[in-house]
Amino acid sequence: MADKEQSLIVVKRIKRNGGGGHGGGSWKVAYADFVTAMMAFFLLMWLLGSVGDYTKKGIAEYFNTPIEAALTRGTAISESSNIIPGGGDDITRKEGDVKVSEEVGTQFPVNLDEARQEWERQERTRLQELEEQIEQAIDANPLLKQFKKQILLDITTEGLRIQIVDEQNRPMFATGRDELKSYTIDILHEIGRVLNSINNRISISGHTDASNYANNGSGYTNWELSSDRANAARRELIIGGMVNEKILRIIGLSSAVPFDKDDPLNPMNRRISIVVLNKKTENAITEQENGGKVNISDTPQSVQGVQQKLAP
Repeated sequence: MADKEQSLIVVKRIKRNGGGGHGGGSWKVAYADFVTAMMAFFLLMWLLGSVGDYTKKGIAEYFNTPIEAALTRGTAISESSNIIPGGGDDITRKEGDVKVSEEVGTQFPVNLDEARQEWERQERTRLQELEEQIEQAIDANPLLKQFKKQILLDITTEGLRIQIVDEQNRPMFATGRDELKSYTIDILHEIGRVLNSINNRISISGHTDASNYANNGSGYTNWELSSDRANAARRELIIGGMVNEKILRIIGLSSAVPFDKDDPLNPMNRRISIVVLNKKTENAITEQENGGKVNISDTPQSVQGVQQKLAP
């Protein structure tokens, strides 16, 4: 019997590990998780570096005693000027206890009453400097110096008041008309040039004495005359260089507010009153004309106003 040739078949099986090794994909998932974690870490470090000490203290307080911080609303966080949810009331929750920031991470307390007083003090100082500047301009001009007694300057509750009054032999206007005398024009031009040195707005009022205006039945009275004279003064101030946008109010008061209450016919009652308004009076006029509404950001009585006005 012939020996049968035995055939040996070798089957080579290659085992592939799909879950690991160099040819697998699980390492990519792990690497992606690592990169994500690093990004989150560096983002956290950047955020912690950009907030102030109050916020850091509030965050630490929350993680140390989260229940207590949640119940008490976290005093440290509530005092922070950074807008981060949780921990306390809004920074504008009450006057007199406001936290503002000069730069990132720096807070300092602002007492609103003290800030308002400081703003009013600075404004009064600016108005006093403007008063001195006008007086110096008048003294430096020989033509205007001779009318110095007819240019009255004083600080009132409304601001710096500049009054140009009549004298018996030296009126500011032509009799019964709104036509300005040449020297009155020179005075207004000089004042108009100086008024641009301050940002405050202007109110102009015209006044007459108590003499009845001879209108011959035309209906034109001292009310119209005083208004026309105030407008004539406005035009000359602008010609002199004052910016038109500075004008807030033009009014004619006839003889209702005399300079000399004891003598309604005194020539000094015929005058033009120019008031460089302080911010408080300007806001009061604006609020009145707007029906009781005023832009909060424009008033130093608000938190925003204090921060803006005291900014360098």
